[in-house]
Amino acid sequence: MIKKKLYGDTLKDQLVASAKDRSYNFSLVDDTVCGVMIHGTRMVNEMRFNHELGILETLVLGRAYLGAGLMSAGLKGEDRLSLQIECSGPIKGLVVEANAFGEVRGYLKNISIPIEKPVEDFDLSRFFGAGFLSVTRYLKDAKQPFTGTVTLEYGNVARDLANYHLTSEQIPTAFNLSIQFDREGEVVGAGGLFLQAMPGAADDITAGLESLVLNFPSLGKEFSAGSDPEALIRDMFQSYSPKMLANRRIEFMCHCNKEKVRNLLTMLPVEELKDILENGPFPVESRCHHCSTPYLFSREEIQKIYGVRYPDN
Repeated sequence: MIKKKLYGDTLKDQLVASAKDRSYNFSLVDDTVCGVMIHGTRMVNEMRFNHELGILETLVLGRAYLGAGLMSAGLKGEDRLSLQIECSGPIKGLVVEANAFGEVRGYLKNISIPIEKPVEDFDLSRFFGAGFLSVTRYLKDAKQPFTGTVTLEYGNVARDLANYHLTSEQIPTAFNLSIQFDREGEVVGAGGLFLQAMPGAADDITAGLESLVLNFPSLGKEFSAGSDPEALIRDMFQSYSPKMLANRRIEFMCHCNKEKVRNLLTMLPVEELKDILENGPFPVESRCHHCSTPYLFSREEIQKIYGVRYPDN
């Protein structure tokens, strides 16, 4: 993976941004409610630069990155998960993956979302239309991946993820996903919040927390103003006895490389490889879907790929 632009104008700014992007695990009410808060400003910015996204596309994919990052907080070891949306609206869909190391990657299926009239608010339901949300968990000790699928009810990543957990996993859950733009349309803050009731949590407690999450201050705005995630957790959940548990990095990261892409090219049909070899144009460019990193292959490199796969042609 090659990051097109690191967030921050200087090395010091980049290091500060890297240190701030973290996921914070906490519990409430004697461990009957678990929570996660993400500061993901750098992650969303680097994602935007690599995929060359506009404001609307950044908002859609950025919210999915934050949601997947929150859900990955409970993963361990080599576990990972994938969040997918298939829809009839102009977004068409998206795929986002996150692993136990806090690494998030993914892409929109329609990079340039057509807009018939100016977007006046952050209600994106009309861009999703009808569709489905699927979450697949790849757990190391499981014999096969587990996938749960629900209908898109809201066209809102936060609300549809909450509905997924309630419908597919029967666990009361709340999400709050927020991205703040400045007057020039640049991302200046991005964050997410996740709360999930554990068995034995009182109904009145979960109802009160759900209302609090829905009316939570904009995390994007808070982080753009320099607010500290741990201080926010303690202040906003003061009456629920918050207990900080752990924190870890969260980052836009893809482990693609030229060798992996070369291996994929060897799987192309012989006719397609032959056409590329004869007609180019060179260098041939192949991009990773998940991070949009371009990999270039010369005629000589394509000849070697063709020769290894089809030595007698």
